[in-house]
Amino acid sequence: MYETTVHPTTNGQGANGQGANGPAAQGQTGGRSTGGVRVEGLGKRYGDLWALRGLDLEVVPGTVLGLLGHNGAGKTTAIRILTTLTAPTEGRATVAGCDVRTDPSGVRERIGVAAQQATVDELMSARANLVMVGRLHHRSRAESARRAAELLERLDLADAADRLVRTYSGGMRRRLDLAASLVAAPEVLFLDEPTTGLDPQSRGDLWDLLRDLVREGTTIILTTQYLEEADRLADDVVVLDHGRTVAHGTPDDLKARIGNDRVDVKVATAADLGPALAATRPFGSSEPSADAEALTVTLPVVEGVRLIEVMRALDDAGIDAVDLNRRQATLDDVFLILTSQHRSDLEEPA
Repeated sequence: MYETTVHPTTNGQGANGQGANGPAAQGQTGGRSTGGVRVEGLGKRYGDLWALRGLDLEVVPGTVLGLLGHNGAGKTTAIRILTTLTAPTEGRATVAGCDVRTDPSGVRERIGVAAQQATVDELMSARANLVMVGRLHHRSRAESARRAAELLERLDLADAADRLVRTYSGGMRRRLDLAASLVAAPEVLFLDEPTTGLDPQSRGDLWDLLRDLVREGTTIILTTQYLEEADRLADDVVVLDHGRTVAHGTPDDLKARIGNDRVDVKVATAADLGPALAATRPFGSSEPSADAEALTVTLPVVEGVRLIEVMRALDDAGIDAVDLNRRQATLDDVFLILTSQHRSDLEEPA
């Protein structure tokens, strides 16, 4: 069943403009040729439950991998294994050239981790937090202070460097937490929901910073619930469901799998959803879906179908459409379709 539900795609041009033959793929990232991540058949079992099974990854240096999935899909388990917080039950993994089983200390020396919840001390200043992290990484006091000043400037925190962190806004704390993960200049950076709770402006600023880090050669593994974030940042995406990989490819490849064009039909009442599904079905490349809460029917359209044709079909069926919108497929569409397909496969009788 696993093999039949995985949807691999060809590796094309990534979100950061680095294809398979680009500098990152060739290991030309400022000397960080070992800064990638390699995973083979990775799995973790708790009792009789497999939280993760058969995970394979090849993340070349200087690229971004997006790990997507519902809560409980296996994302956090994968990150915990790769950051040496838990041992795998099966398989192997190397991070920046170090084996997570046999050389965990080597892995820790080469990675940075920014968890979903900020880990900085709110009773200290931002500068003191970063100097402390530098000292924990065995840097001298002078070097720790220099690095702290550099990161505070880079993350636009210099003006508030000596304020207590408890006075910071959510966006400022998130930037400081990221700064703490960068003190040791990690080759691989793990980000767990990095922009949760941030306003759109702060989120965009953080995305710009992450793009800069990747251009400098840092490898990033990102878990996120914001699929737009993965679409904007990731060179490669892995979709997990029930601990298994159900899709793997670039964002554009994954969207192309399910067809690029969608028509969203918003209706006035829930009673209109059924007739709207029937009226739009002839124009679809696959079955339309309905969102009862949003009162919306979403139709993957056959190439060449015009919006006016859909509108006329709705009028002929006596449906008063509140709004019609034609758009390209998003990673949200990919995620919903592929994970629902996998759940259906899991529910089929053996």
